[in-house]
Amino acid sequence: MVEVRYFAAIADAVGKAGEHLDLPATATVADLRTALLAAYGADLDPMLKVCAYLVDDELTRDESTPLTARVDVLPPFAGG
Repeated sequence: MVEVRYFAAIADAVGKAGEHLDLPATATVADLRTALLAAYGADLDPMLKVCAYLVDDELTRDESTPLTARVDVLPPFAGG
């Protein structure tokens, strides 16, 4: 089970701030993206392609990164 937290535009797109997903213990960022596309539709793909993922306090866009118990999905932020 992975706790997924959504921020800013991605939270708006999925309609919630977070959820728990039943993903395998060996799941990666790529597996998370696949699960999110299956749950929310292909329209989410352009946004997911530009998101960063905070896994174990490490910011990554590498799809091979293994997930831990919690991951934050972060779209690009505007402003200063």
